[in-house]
Amino acid sequence: MKQAKVIVVGGGAAGMMAAGRAAERGAEAFLLEKTESPGKKLLITGKDRCNFTNSAELDAFIREFGNKGNFLYPAFFNFFNEDLKKFFEGLGVKSKVERGGRVFPASDRSEDIHKALLNYMKSGRVNLLYETRVKDLVVRKGRVSAVKTKADEAIGCSSVILCTGGVSYPGTGSTGDGYKIAKKHGHTITELRPALVPLETKEEWPKELQGLSLENVRVTAKCSYKKIAEEFGDMLFTHFGVSGPIILSMSKKIGKWLANKNPPLSPFSEGGDKKDSVERSSVVLIIDLKPALDLEKLDQRLRRDLIKYSNKTFGNSLDDLLPKSLIPVIVRFSFIPEDKPANTITRKERRYLAELLKALPFEISKTRPIEEAIITSGGIALEEIDNRTMESKIVKGLYFAGEVVDLDAPTGGYNLQMAFSTGRLAGESASRNS
Repeated sequence: MKQAKVIVVGGGAAGMMAAGRAAERGAEAFLLEKTESPGKKLLITGKDRCNFTNSAELDAFIREFGNKGNFLYPAFFNFFNEDLKKFFEGLGVKSKVERGGRVFPASDRSEDIHKALLNYMKSGRVNLLYETRVKDLVVRKGRVSAVKTKADEAIGCSSVILCTGGVSYPGTGSTGDGYKIAKKHGHTITELRPALVPLETKEEWPKELQGLSLENVRVTAKCSYKKIAEEFGDMLFTHFGVSGPIILSMSKKIGKWLANKNPPLSPFSEGGDKKDSVERSSVVLIIDLKPALDLEKLDQRLRRDLIKYSNKTFGNSLDDLLPKSLIPVIVRFSFIPEDKPANTITRKERRYLAELLKALPFEISKTRPIEEAIITSGGIALEEIDNRTMESKIVKGLYFAGEVVDLDAPTGGYNLQMAFSTGRLAGESASRNS
């Protein structure tokens, strides 16, 4: 039987960091990846640019994880954003900071981050076993002693770090294996739902705008007239509805409201199944197309444009104000005839148009499937993990890191920092375990 001190299951961001760190600390480390190569999801993050952290201060960073964020203080005290930037710089990858504190490799190439992590593992002589799927753990007297692979091979060890990710993007290898293993050995899996996921619309008109990107807009989500989320930034219309940074950031809260009476979307959650319920709460998104202008200033702007294009029809008078593909939609909902001369638009019509531009509504029917989410919300219950080491409180020698844990944040580099920080802490802790 093969023997290792530390076995890392899953070759994503957390897994590669954990294996590399354990080896760096002198432990013989094995990384078991069920696909033919590690880091597949890492390569496609941030539109292939890899937004690997954020420059936010510690407390602000923690707040992005909501009421569960305090769990991360030990991991972040141990290894935070500046440490991560220096880590990659030491491996030859310089970084840059963009809007919102998002940190990318200076080259804009996720391949550089991927290659750096591979080199990090190589320098520590991590044993890489690809196309090796772990199906179970061997636990004796409350302590892990080996893993069992799909090929019925047992590999002995002192510690196992589960870094198997969630259930989103299954093509990259994230198919929920870690949840099955953890649940089998006594761990609770909190409700799994999509986070950072596009949204489907009830109306057809957003789909007619497929490919249109809106910049610097404000989107408010309401349910039964109650505001449940609001974001400022960029969004995208798609063939099924809406996506883009601010939509993704709002999607977790919206999904919770939509699923208010629905069962969990994953069989790994407590009591869950994959059946959809028809009982849903209605969520309406309202786009403020001109958030920099209040209603009065926007009305004045419209008045100037209508005077400027007084010899044109209404449908041809909005070119300075709106993207070309959006104009027919606005004209339709303004109830002003498209061919009406611009110089005959009444004050009442202009006022209604201004109100429409400040509050363009549409209804969300559902989130896209969890498999299409950037990350999974939910996972191994935090109460069952020692956040000082990332070790299980139930099984000695079993550690968790990354998305498999019940932690998630909006877009902006927060989730990858969490994966790297928890992976590093787990690797250090496991290397000390004997």
